[in-house]
Amino acid sequence: MLFYCRPPRGGFFVNRRSSVNFTSRFPDEKVLLEMYRTLLIYILLVGSLFVLTGVLLSKGSLLPVRLPALVKTVSIRVAEAPVPAKGAAFPLELSLLQLIVVLAAARTAGAVAKLLHQPAVVGEMLAGVCLGPSLLGKWCPGISAALFPAGSLQGITLLSQAGLVFFMFVLGMDLDTGLIRKKARHAFLISHSSIVLPFFLGVTLAYFIYPLTAPPGVRFLPFALFIGTAMSITAFPVLARIVMDRGLTQHPLGQLVISCAAADDVTAWCLLAVVVALVKAGTIGMGLLTIVKALGLVAVILLVIKPLLQRALHWLRAKNAGEIATTAVFLFVLISAWTAEKIGIHALMGAFLAGTAMPAESDYREEMAGKVKDISVLVLLPVFFFLSGLRTRLDLLGDGQLRLLFALVLCVAVAGKFGGAGLAARLSGYSWHDAVAIGVLMNTRGLVELIVINIGYELGVLSGGIYTILVLMAITTTLMTSPLLDWVDRSRAKKIEQLKIEC
Repeated sequence: MLFYCRPPRGGFFVNRRSSVNFTSRFPDEKVLLEMYRTLLIYILLVGSLFVLTGVLLSKGSLLPVRLPALVKTVSIRVAEAPVPAKGAAFPLELSLLQLIVVLAAARTAGAVAKLLHQPAVVGEMLAGVCLGPSLLGKWCPGISAALFPAGSLQGITLLSQAGLVFFMFVLGMDLDTGLIRKKARHAFLISHSSIVLPFFLGVTLAYFIYPLTAPPGVRFLPFALFIGTAMSITAFPVLARIVMDRGLTQHPLGQLVISCAAADDVTAWCLLAVVVALVKAGTIGMGLLTIVKALGLVAVILLVIKPLLQRALHWLRAKNAGEIATTAVFLFVLISAWTAEKIGIHALMGAFLAGTAMPAESDYREEMAGKVKDISVLVLLPVFFFLSGLRTRLDLLGDGQLRLLFALVLCVAVAGKFGGAGLAARLSGYSWHDAVAIGVLMNTRGLVELIVINIGYELGVLSGGIYTILVLMAITTTLMTSPLLDWVDRSRAKKIEQLKIEC
């Protein structure tokens, strides 16, 4: 790789006044000035956007709620999941055949994506779309009806939900809080800028498209919050895989981007928990009560259960009771997910919290992640991609208005993520090439984006048309990452060659 990560101004935490060269406990004057400068930029950039977002949400809340009679001609919520037929019974062999077809298509598409230097998740997402009504249902309706008759998907739907729960558990285990603290000074500025700016742009977009795309009866506030959240997501697992594939894991730039994405991940899931709580509660008062319950759950898991669980797991491993330890962990994940769903936030939030409560030892986390990933990532997540594909209707883009809306959503998503992260990185003292690379990587969305918009769809906040547009946006922004990084590499190499010639 040809990335060069210029260290931020201020140098290292070294006491140069002493005759002994050692790391000082206190930062020197230059570093303190740099910290104050970063804090000032954070307050001005993030704070101003936060205030503007609040003003826009207040103004949008005055918009009239769309009534069914008013949106009948423009409503585009048509991509409903199959509804079980009354009294219908489907043999086990059909469910097994569905699983075989979905897994084979996902793994094949993932392998093809890797050959094209794209993350495997891109191919798996596209495979889900191809198996849905957009391609298989349109060109081979007989085969689609025979493989996936209405009401036959209850079994694999439950499998996909279980896969998502354990995937979020792995995502929580992969969260490296030590790396976030190490890069905190710039990571939080870049991460929060890459959340607040796209969130503000998403809310602004929602203000203008709400009359045409919101489902009947949905208020502006939940609709705008979900659009803003969808714009703010970064796919941490996909980004981490891209960084690893490009050999940047130990590079300062790679570590910075991973820490930014991890901080982004935590902030985005907290934001989504608040949004889901407000939507499910129905009123602001009940929503605030749900948020208080969620904060209580976080406190109990991190302050009470986490230390007890770590001691129990260490004791069980010392007694060579590995099976009991694994069973205890799985039960903890399921109980956390059930509790989160019960109090009014999504079950996935509870699974994510359970992952953050795992012991910090890397070998134990790798062992648990390996056990879970074999099933959740390789087997169950492709089913989720397939079910997402069933809700995606590419035929809707035959409408010129929706094609224009897709282009607008894509521009807003890229401008928000790329602009927020890249601008913050540049203001933090990184070179333009590094700032562009950071912006490109933070623009990756992938699987995490699909999870968020599926939650919005299942809650009835997003219509079928806007759901399809957001799915295509997630695929497109993930596809863009590798080619744009290659372009940054070539641009960097060309500049180095010019400097060598000039010298």
